[in-house]
Amino acid sequence: MDLFDLTGKVAVVTGGTRGIGMMIARGLLQAGARVYISSRKADAGDAAVAELSEFGTVVSIPADVSKEAECIRLAEEVGKREEQVHILVNNAGATWGEDLEKFPESAWDKVLDLNLKAPFFVTRAFLSLLEKAASHEDPARVINIGSIAGLQPSAARTYSYSTSKAAVHQLTRNLSKELAPRRITVNAVAPGPFESKMMAATLAAAGDEMTKRVPLGRIGRPDDMAGIAVFLSSRAGSYLTGTIIPVDGGIAT
Repeated sequence: MDLFDLTGKVAVVTGGTRGIGMMIARGLLQAGARVYISSRKADAGDAAVAELSEFGTVVSIPADVSKEAECIRLAEEVGKREEQVHILVNNAGATWGEDLEKFPESAWDKVLDLNLKAPFFVTRAFLSLLEKAASHEDPARVINIGSIAGLQPSAARTYSYSTSKAAVHQLTRNLSKELAPRRITVNAVAPGPFESKMMAATLAAAGDEMTKRVPLGRIGRPDDMAGIAVFLSSRAGSYLTGTIIPVDGGIAT
């Protein structure tokens, strides 16, 4: 069905070299998009390109999007190769766990710079490319990756992470209102537990218990994340903006 077809579209996925970012990149590629992925490490980008190339055209552009100058450079590098960008996925993120009494200031700076400031500055840097792709019938899309940790209190001592994700959800709402007249939709996905490098230690230590708390009785799979990304990026999702969508097997309910 062409309702979910992304043939000819250009997508950018920050943090697209592993975990949820790679799941999303693969889904967009399989739906027909050309995909640019970004992470801090060039070798990680090369490895991801080697893994994803079987699904379509994918290019790695290393960038540290926790810095505004790098957000601008990333947009400029993509702009040298593409006249427009249809889909921007702000996925790059970090977490930090520590007891309340020991939680350092650096953990706030690192996590908020990447999880919260980066989606704002990356989106702003790509605005001109997104506007060139946007139309009344087919808006350009921004997809922010939040978390169910930003929807409900967490037992984990990841204070800066859960706070940053709640803020990402509100940033999504604010940007959706401002960018709707410019024919750009802005939505957020709030993942529950998925197998990823960020979740690896948690799943290794308490995976069975975590699974028991999921109403649908399992951890998220790559297709679950690919599916929501394709939906929001395609004609099927063109009338949604400002939404926060939990993809969590029912935990948030």
